[in-house]
Amino acid sequence: MKRYFALAIILSALTSFAVSQEQEQKQAEASAQTWLGLIDKGDYNGSWKEAASMFKSAVPQEKWSELVGTSRGRFGKLISRKLKSAQYTTTLPGAPDGKYVVIQYETSFENKKSAVETITPMLDKDAQWRVSGYFIR
Repeated sequence: MKRYFALAIILSALTSFAVSQEQEQKQAEASAQTWLGLIDKGDYNGSWKEAASMFKSAVPQEKWSELVGTSRGRFGKLISRKLKSAQYTTTLPGAPDGKYVVIQYETSFENKKSAVETITPMLDKDAQWRVSGYFIR
């Protein structure tokens, strides 16, 4: 009987962990969508302000606005964005251990019909999911 009880506790803990991780991933995806909305409407300063503290310490606001404005400007307006993948992880190359979700979207822009956007929200110091990285390929 004790064995079954211990097994039930272990299974319950694993299920709780999986649900928690799934909930965190959904929160991270929602945060990424909101942040991308700022980028899509050209609010680059707003996107910097809403980014993770690690992001803000790595890229000054003026530089970010210049870089993203130039690259997104070349691509033109957003046509479509479809979730390709989302992967929860606690480690990333060159980044401190933490909670991250690496999200990829299949995206089409006015002047770039086929692109992959990679956006990486992280659980920041304030316990909010905030974007720590953004790349377009």
